[in-house]
Amino acid sequence: MIASHPGGAMAAYEQLAALAALLDQAVAAQPEADRVVAACGEPQPVPGVLAREGSRQAAALQRIALRLGELPVDGDLAELRDEAVRLVTYDHWMVRQALNLAFTANADDRTEAARLQLNGLGAPADRLRALRDRVRERARRTEPR
Repeated sequence: MIASHPGGAMAAYEQLAALAALLDQAVAAQPEADRVVAACGEPQPVPGVLAREGSRQAAALQRIALRLGELPVDGDLAELRDEAVRLVTYDHWMVRQALNLAFTANADDRTEAARLQLNGLGAPADRLRALRDRVRERARRTEPR
């Protein structure tokens, strides 16, 4: 549990630690999300079980993004939090779009061509991991001794 200060506000270190913990959860969800997106782009028929797995993964990412958005932070930490929300929301969006392309009821040549271009989460996933590392390092430097 994170201690609060008078008025319920968290100290800067506590805000960083809470942000880092949520970023850890988001980064931990990435390998499965990346696998789902890539599998949706495979040339062979996409197995139905992937729809369930992907939906669970999308829901997990959405919950993390919502928790990040609700995290009370001050000053420049709000910019870091907002960047985290954008990047986690992108991962969520990619999973949903990959599922939409793989399990469309109205497949056509254009949809199939777009589906076959899917190969994972891409560079935004790298940016999320880098953001997590920056936040972790900053939290380490500001940790009370």
